[in-house]
Amino acid sequence: MSFSNYVKSSDGEGKEKHLPVIEVKGDTVVVTVGKEVAHPNTVEHHIKWIRLYGIKKENNMPVDIAYLDLGPTLASPKLTVELLVKEYKEIYAVSYCNVHGVWESALQC
Repeated sequence: MSFSNYVKSSDGEGKEKHLPVIEVKGDTVVVTVGKEVAHPNTVEHHIKWIRLYGIKKENNMPVDIAYLDLGPTLASPKLTVELLVKEYKEIYAVSYCNVHGVWESALQC
C-alpha cells in the first residue's frame, strides 16, 4: 500500500476547511488552509503543519521549499513564501489536520 492512498485532495469530505489553497502573486506564494471555511484551531482539532514542495522546470527535481509547524495554536494556518516561481513547473502544498489527516493540492506554474 502507498502513502498516497491516505492523502486527501479536493474530492475529500471537509475540503472547505482542510484543503491547502495555493495562490501565486508575482514571486509570492501563499498557502492557506481553511480559505473558504475557517478551520478550528483548538488543542483537540487543529492544523499541525503545512509543507510546500515544487518541481523544478530544468530537471524535474522535487524540492522541499518551506515548512510551517503550527501545533495547537490560535494562529491562522497560512504560509507565505518568496519564491522564483518561474523556475518551477508545479507547486504542491500538503497540510496535516490532527483529526482528519493529510491533505494536498497542486498548482501548475
